[in-house]
Amino acid sequence: MITRLGRSAPRILDLESLQEFDRRAAKATAMRGWHLYGLDLTQREGALEALNPAGAVLVDCTLTPESEARLRAAGAYVVADGAEAGPVEAERHSLYTPQELYAGLKKGPYERVPDARIYAWARTHLGVSGENPALADDSRTATRLAAMHDHSIATALHAAVESGPLSGRPLVGVMGGHGAQRGGVDYAGAAALGRAIVNAGGRVATGGGPGSMEAANLGGYLAGLSQTEFEAELAALSAVPSPVPDPGAWARAAFEVLERHPHGETGLGVPTWFYGHEPPNVFATHIAKYFSNAQREAVLLVVATGGTVMLPGRAGTVQEIFQEACDGYYGAAEKVAPLVLWGSRYWTETLPAWPLLLALSKGSPLEGRVHLVDTIPEALAALGLG
Repeated sequence: MITRLGRSAPRILDLESLQEFDRRAAKATAMRGWHLYGLDLTQREGALEALNPAGAVLVDCTLTPESEARLRAAGAYVVADGAEAGPVEAERHSLYTPQELYAGLKKGPYERVPDARIYAWARTHLGVSGENPALADDSRTATRLAAMHDHSIATALHAAVESGPLSGRPLVGVMGGHGAQRGGVDYAGAAALGRAIVNAGGRVATGGGPGSMEAANLGGYLAGLSQTEFEAELAALSAVPSPVPDPGAWARAAFEVLERHPHGETGLGVPTWFYGHEPPNVFATHIAKYFSNAQREAVLLVVATGGTVMLPGRAGTVQEIFQEACDGYYGAAEKVAPLVLWGSRYWTETLPAWPLLLALSKGSPLEGRVHLVDTIPEALAALGLG
């Protein structure tokens, strides 16, 4: 039996046999959350066409060229098993750069770059158990490598924040959904916020993924541009609004911005291979990428000592709000950073987290440190910037 990385998570359904695929496909209409491993699906074109593949992950599966193209175009993530990537670099002494994670992108698809291959390795090799000693040994080795890697990344991040390239300015976390598309109002707003934070003396830290995270990192990176130049780059990026269906094209459009502006402001992204089908954005000059999503979530909130802005998002953003609130509630009052919710209507009506957060803060170290804002000047004031 192979227990894949994240198998216990309800959002993931691991399928390792055609029989199981057939059984599920007969009852389903969509493949979101399905992770398929090593299946020969060349005789399952009809079943695949009947299913919405958005959000599915296919690792080392055999497909006809037509099926593979259709799956990618509809939002599935198709990748080889990553074995050729070799062991993960367990003992790193520095954070990643976008250029390192995307090495080779100019010559081939995203699925062949180190970032995608490491994700495939993690999906294939972490968490093996059961009666096969060889598989169990492989799993133990992979688990040790991943744990050592994450420890090394944590050490490198601490050094970068304390005395390295991310020191000297308040590090402000900007959290939000991955679904905001380039060219959209939400994306432009997050980019403007990131730009304002840097121009007010802060530095941007995000979860390192697409959507609002990319936008905030972009705004921080290009903070030195004029408004006209900045808007021109937003417009250029809008030609490829999303990583779906082609994460390679999405990343290449971003690298074109970096080539035009190679000396932007420093910023931080903290993504995870747990969400490997969400490629990292390239506008964070320093990337602390983890295998463990739990460790990544905790670290990101801890390093944001300049405060955190929560843009409209869904379950993940709500989790981050109350994870940060929990730390502040039980923490030392002197160390509680501002917690800022952006969008009064969203956080009081759409997802009414604000009334609960405000009630929770009463009589605790959080009191007076939680804010509900709708404008950039209000956000900067809440963060103590400007």
